[in-house]
Amino acid sequence: MAYTTVELKNGNVIIELDAIANIAGITAMSCYGVVGMAYKSKTDEFASLLRREKLSKGISVEYKDDKLNIDLHIIVDYGVNINAICDSIKNRVTYQVNLITGIEVNNVDIYVDGFRLQDIE
Repeated sequence: MAYTTVELKNGNVIIELDAIANIAGITAMSCYGVVGMAYKSKTDEFASLLRREKLSKGISVEYKDDKLNIDLHIIVDYGVNINAICDSIKNRVTYQVNLITGIEVNNVDIYVDGFRLQDIE
């Protein structure tokens, strides 16, 4: 497991990168139009919808030069404005991760790996 250390006046705080991934995943899931996080195995070409307990599998977090880079793989509802959803996710994830961890977020990259079709009548 990978960790990052945040230096404070009175000591250090050590945060597991999976914890940061969970913050990002929960925040992304709360955005309108996001159905869930996606996971692609290296041998499979299809994205799988992840359960809430395994959100971090669809997210990668890298800590470099005292900043975070976050990649999110999502599945969205068919027919939603992807650009608007991605802008909302980037802003909310950046804000929440910074608010909760105190670590600056350098970049949030979003990959739309699939769509969920509603029953069309």
